[in-house]
Amino acid sequence: MSKIELIATATFAMEAVVARELKALGYNDLTVENNQVSFRADEEAIARTNLWLRVADRVKLVMGRFHATSFDSLFEQTKNLPWEAWLPANACFPVQGKSVKSQLFSVSDCQAIVKKAIVERLKQKYRRQWFPEDGPLFPIEVALLKDEATLTIDTSGEALHKRGYRQLVSQAPLRETMAAGLISLSFWQPDRPFLDPFCGSGTLPIEAALIGRNIAPGLRRSFAAEHWPRLPRKLWHRVRQEAEAAIDWERPLEIMGTDIDGEILKAARQNAKRAGVFADIHLQQMPISQVRSSKRYGVMITNPPYGERLSDKQSVTQLYKELAETIEPLDTWSFYILTAFPQFERVLGRIADRKRKLYNGDLLCYYYQYFGPRPPRQ
Repeated sequence: MSKIELIATATFAMEAVVARELKALGYNDLTVENNQVSFRADEEAIARTNLWLRVADRVKLVMGRFHATSFDSLFEQTKNLPWEAWLPANACFPVQGKSVKSQLFSVSDCQAIVKKAIVERLKQKYRRQWFPEDGPLFPIEVALLKDEATLTIDTSGEALHKRGYRQLVSQAPLRETMAAGLISLSFWQPDRPFLDPFCGSGTLPIEAALIGRNIAPGLRRSFAAEHWPRLPRKLWHRVRQEAEAAIDWERPLEIMGTDIDGEILKAARQNAKRAGVFADIHLQQMPISQVRSSKRYGVMITNPPYGERLSDKQSVTQLYKELAETIEPLDTWSFYILTAFPQFERVLGRIADRKRKLYNGDLLCYYYQYFGPRPPRQ
């Protein structure tokens, strides 16, 4: 297969994690940029990366990059791209756009011009004047940054955090891709105990179990590019079969999630069943003050309440004091806590070994990392 350029988009500060995932899949010709990692690969990579990337938001096919400071230039250079190589005559191709620090700042005009240019190109190649757009979906984006245009087709369809297992969520759910990123940043290994004492609808324990079992996160969902004529069904079938064969059902796992809310734990159990990892997670209703473990060298990764409203700050402060008391006897454990609570370290009574700035949605948070001793080698 010929080489193509792809972009794996990423949440701020997760780009290096996505790059590490791509290298693990065998893709080394890559460039890390803000909110994305671009890489060159064969066409099979569209299927493999959509199926396997845990932390990326989307996988986009790059159709072209060029300098554009006028609408005429945008039109002509878009028209010169080989759209017919990917879009069939009945393709449905909506165009979205964004513009940052560019002379072409009207996004709606850029979208309309790109759409018109693609239609003109397809008219020439398919020798027809009208296109029904009732076939497979090809979501196109024109992105302008400092007068540099990048035209892409979204291969994922729905964002990659939509694994398909989470139909029931807590009030402030953590995205699946963010949860997987937090686990990756902790360097947790499946042979160590895992605990989330504020598990809510179970996203962190479920993502840990998927990692522990080596289950591809996209195995139970579909993607826009699965319906593209250029990518044969047998390619997708083969990649999915390989993913099924890679699952490790034998490895012992110790994954626990607790929460004070019994109703939300019911949702967590249903989500774990849909993800196929219900048997791998112990979920229990329990306040943080009662959480205990006799396990050694475990890893706690959690996303506790933040207390964003002023009325909540006192209760959240008390909650974090109880968290401090809970982790005190776990002297061989490592702790990783994502929160937007500004006085977290002071209330916990510990300065983090490392603190990383992240965004949970639009909310600025910090990922506080407390490193325990290394477990002895087996």
